[in-house]
Amino acid sequence: MGVFKKGDKKVVNAWAMYDWANSVYHLVITSTIFPIYYSGVTRSNNTDTVSFLGFKFLPDALYTYALSIAFLIIAAISPLLSGIADYRGNKKVFMQFFCYMGALSCSAMYFFTASNLWLGILLVIFACVGYAGSIVFYNAYLPEIVEPQDQNRVSAKGFALGYIGSSILLIINLVMVSKPEWFGIVGEGAKSMATRWSFITVGLWWIGFAQITFRYLPTNPFGEVRKDEGHNIWKGYQELVKVWNTLRGEKKLRRFLIAFFVYNTGVRTIMLIANLFGSDTLHLAAGDLILTILIIQFVAVGGAYMFSLIAKKQGDVTMLKWAVVVWICICVGAYFTYTLLQFWILAFFVGLVMGGIQALSRSTYSKLLPADTQDHASFFSFYDVCENIGSVLGLFLYGWVYDFTHDMRNSIAFLLSFFVLGFIFLNRIPKTKTVNE
Repeated sequence: MGVFKKGDKKVVNAWAMYDWANSVYHLVITSTIFPIYYSGVTRSNNTDTVSFLGFKFLPDALYTYALSIAFLIIAAISPLLSGIADYRGNKKVFMQFFCYMGALSCSAMYFFTASNLWLGILLVIFACVGYAGSIVFYNAYLPEIVEPQDQNRVSAKGFALGYIGSSILLIINLVMVSKPEWFGIVGEGAKSMATRWSFITVGLWWIGFAQITFRYLPTNPFGEVRKDEGHNIWKGYQELVKVWNTLRGEKKLRRFLIAFFVYNTGVRTIMLIANLFGSDTLHLAAGDLILTILIIQFVAVGGAYMFSLIAKKQGDVTMLKWAVVVWICICVGAYFTYTLLQFWILAFFVGLVMGGIQALSRSTYSKLLPADTQDHASFFSFYDVCENIGSVLGLFLYGWVYDFTHDMRNSIAFLLSFFVLGFIFLNRIPKTKTVNE
């Protein structure tokens, strides 16, 4: 597919469908079914610790470390790879590679049992790297296929499709696990087998629906490939230097990235530990936790569109400030949450603001990029590096406070500082017609 006109409906819809395809990883693998299965497998030997690489770990700690390693890997390699992709004009090839790595890793989790913990941990890392790696190139397409005035709407559409699609598969998987005989899975251990089959469905869903994206998404929207001089690995580093120098001269963009890194560290951490807070602190059942995740998913659809619409009148940065204020209230509310009903009310507001702040952050950053740049993958790799390093930092500090105080409520209270600082940094962004009026 060659040069095309920005705003092409087929291309835009195909781009948004990748959220529908890949979001099942986050919902099924990182948030619901796999963590529950992992917990059961690692505790099947009736001990509080597991052995890995000659060391003893708490099971949940080992899982968190695996995710942290994955985030560090993608943070280290994504700028290099995106620089190469921009230089060679083949972002889609890299996006496909990471998509297939992530999806196949999810399906391979079928083979993870109590006898091969190393395989489960390795697949957790590969699946996370595949997901995060593909998102770098996926996000980089947004400013190349959509006009600035439509980027809020299209970004929100992607997140909304992701929330809906992943919820559909989760419901199917829940039926599989609770009624395995309906799917021809019978005998002793049927529920465990149905759970493992759900991992295969994640990979098939991800790869299958991604074909819509890859069918219509252009390999090189600008229709050109720059002259290859030397080894691509060195050109990737040169692209990083260019982006760094550009950021130093773009005050609005630089200040937004600082604000984004701070408040998004809090957002990502809460998204990753919501289930841990519900199970370890509130002692909620698995069914209640999964229902809570579904509440968040469906409310987030409306939240993404609501923030996009209001931002047209109030301004992007203004709406981000309001979103951060709501997150501050969520942290305060979580500290005083003790019942299932309170947890569900909290989940409603998390969903409402989660979809809005993610979609609006992505589109705001896209509109702040220099108008004459074609190195969108390199710029968006910085954006994704902020997300991934923020996840590592947030998870580490959350765990450190929990380990020190033995109370997750104190960890939640500590996260409040990220949102307060994020609000302060958002106030330092100079006003501009592009994102404020």
